[in-house]
Amino acid sequence: MARTSTEERIKRLKSHLEQENPALAEGVEYFRELDAVARKLGFMSDDDSYATHISWWPVVAVMGTFSAGKSTFLNEYLGQTLQRTGNQAVDDKFTVICYGDNEEPMQLPGMALDSDPRFPFYRISESIEAQAQGEGRRIDSYLQLKTCNSEILRGKIFIDSPGFDADKQRTETLLIADHIMGLSDLVLVFFDARHPEPGAMGDTLQHLVANTINRQDSDKFLYILNQIDNTAREDNPEEVVAAWQRAMAQSGLTAGRFYRIYSEDAAAPIADDQIRERMREKRDEDMRDINNRVRQLDVDRAYRISAQLESGAKHLRDVLVPELIEARKSWFKRARWLNVVVFGAILVGFVFWSLSTGAWDGVVFTPLATLAPSTQLLVSAALIAALTILYSRLRLMAGRSVLRKLQRDARPGEDAKRVAMAFEKNLEAWWTSMSPGRPYGWSDHTRRKLDNLIASADVLVQKLNDRFTRPSGTP
Repeated sequence: MARTSTEERIKRLKSHLEQENPALAEGVEYFRELDAVARKLGFMSDDDSYATHISWWPVVAVMGTFSAGKSTFLNEYLGQTLQRTGNQAVDDKFTVICYGDNEEPMQLPGMALDSDPRFPFYRISESIEAQAQGEGRRIDSYLQLKTCNSEILRGKIFIDSPGFDADKQRTETLLIADHIMGLSDLVLVFFDARHPEPGAMGDTLQHLVANTINRQDSDKFLYILNQIDNTAREDNPEEVVAAWQRAMAQSGLTAGRFYRIYSEDAAAPIADDQIRERMREKRDEDMRDINNRVRQLDVDRAYRISAQLESGAKHLRDVLVPELIEARKSWFKRARWLNVVVFGAILVGFVFWSLSTGAWDGVVFTPLATLAPSTQLLVSAALIAALTILYSRLRLMAGRSVLRKLQRDARPGEDAKRVAMAFEKNLEAWWTSMSPGRPYGWSDHTRRKLDNLIASADVLVQKLNDRFTRPSGTP
C-alpha cells in the first residue's frame, strides 16, 4: 500500500528522533496509535495526523508592538543582519527562520511552509480561507521562510511576527498569531520602553496578555521591555516598569516579571558612567535569563510533546466523542419526528381513502387473506421493502439536515470541522448502530485504547524524568 506524504514524514521523524531522543521516538508511535483511533471514528482523514499539528523542534516566537525592536533583537541574537529594522512597520509578514547551510540567507515564499508537512504551518491556508474567502490563496502575503547559517538555529525554529498596534488586527493575522502562540515553546512579547503609554494599546494587551494568562502554558510567555536605554536620561527605569506592570494588571496579569533589555549598538550614548554600567548589568542579567530559557527548550519540548499526546487523547475521548454523540442524538430525534409525520400521514391517507371508497366493506379492497400464498408473500415483501426504503430515506434526510448544520458551524473552529467529518462517516454507515450513544467505531475497546494512550503519556514523562533527573542521587 502506498504511503501518504504524512506517513513518510512521520517515518523520517521517528528515524531522526531515534538518534536524538529515543523517548520521543517512542512518542511518535503513540501519536500514530492516536491517529488510528481518530481515523476509525472519522475525526481525521488519511493524510492528516496529530503529529503534524505540533512542532517536534523547539519554536521561539518573537511578538509585540510595532517598533519595539523585535527584528533588531533577532539580528543580534542570530549574529546576522537577517531582518529589516526601522522605527516604522517594515514587514507585515510572519517570518519563520530556520537553519540553512548556505552562507547567504535565503528567502522563500509562504507556500514553502503551507505545502511542507515538516513545518508546523502545513495547510494553514485552509484555515485562512475558512476565515476569509479568497485569502487562503494569498498565503505569501502572510508568511515567508528565511534560512540562516547560525549555529543558534540548529534544531530550533524562530518566528518573527509583524507588530501589533492599538488598532484592530486583521482576522487572518490574529489566526496565525494564535496558531504560533499555541505551538511555540517560548513566546517573547516585546514592548517599546520609549512609549510608556500602555493604556492606549488596549487591543494589543488584550490579545498578547489577557488572552494568554489563563493558559496552562502561560509560563512560556516572557514580557520584555526593549530599548530601556531611553530611560537613562531621566534615570527612571523603575517608573517605566511600574507603569507597564499597572497596565498588565488591568489586563489581568498580576504575576510575572519584565525583562529589561536594549541593543548596545543601537542605543543612544549614555553619558553617566554609573548609569551606563548599571543599565548594562541589568540588561546582561536579563539576557542571561532569556538565553537560559532558550537553551532549556530541548527539555521543555520533550515534556510539551508528552503533554500534547495526553491532551489529544483526552480531547478525543472527553470532547469530540461526546459532541458526536450529541449530533447523533439530534439526528435520531429529527428522524423520529420525520417518520412520525410521514408514516402518520400515510396512515391517515389510507384510512381516509378506505372510508371514502368503502374499501372496508369489500367494494374495492381485496383482503390479503383471499390471495394465493405466493402472491401474499410477494405483496408482503414488496410492502416491507417499500416501507424500509422510505424509512431509510427519511432517516438519511434527517441526518443530512444535521450534517449541513454541523458543516455551517465548522468554519470557526477545528473541533466543529472534525465532528462534521465524523458525523458524515456515521451517516454513510447509519445501519451499523441504532443507538445514539454508540457512534461508528466507538466501543469499550476503543475507549480502553484511549485510556491506555493517556497512561502511556505518563510513562513517557517518567522516561524523560529518568533522562533528565536522578532524585536518588545514585550514578
